Amino acid sequence: MINIVVAKASNNVIGAKNDLIWHLPNDLKHFKSITSGHPIIMGRKTFESLGRPLPNRTNIVVTRDQNWNAEGIEIASSLPKAIESAKKIDDDIYIIGGGNIYKQAMEFTDVLYITEVHHEFDGDTYFPEIDSDEWEEVERQDFKKDEKHPYAYSFVTYKRADKEN
Repeated sequence: MINIVVAKASNNVIGAKNDLIWHLPNDLKHFKSITSGHPIIMGRKTFESLGRPLPNRTNIVVTRDQNWNAEGIEIASSLPKAIESAKKIDDDIYIIGGGNIYKQAMEFTDVLYITEVHHEFDGDTYFPEIDSDEWEEVERQDFKKDEKHPYAYSFVTYKRADKEN
């Protein structure tokens, strides 16, 4: 199963200048609990923003630069090749960004794990629109802002809608 994990603002912003805009500790814990033990696929810029491979996961980086390399990762020249490599490791694959990789992955994806940050931000990287004809919301947990979380947010799971109705 191919899954996307993303935190996005109300206006679909996911980042600015190759970095996250907000800090929500519970979102980081949620991300870790979903992806640990599974292969993760990301673009080169996302990997560079992380600065290191994420532990307890096979890190696969998509890049067209044949000379680029980093320790502790696998490299793929395209998203389909990254998915092919990940499927050799596990049936559950998680795509973690960035914007261009998400856009390419939407057609392959079965489940979306989205943290909706209930605020609008200025940014330069966006998550694609979620088409309600293609996706069905199946779970939602809402959280209020508090001393550690400056914005209200929701953990929302979408599954690809059944087209046979």
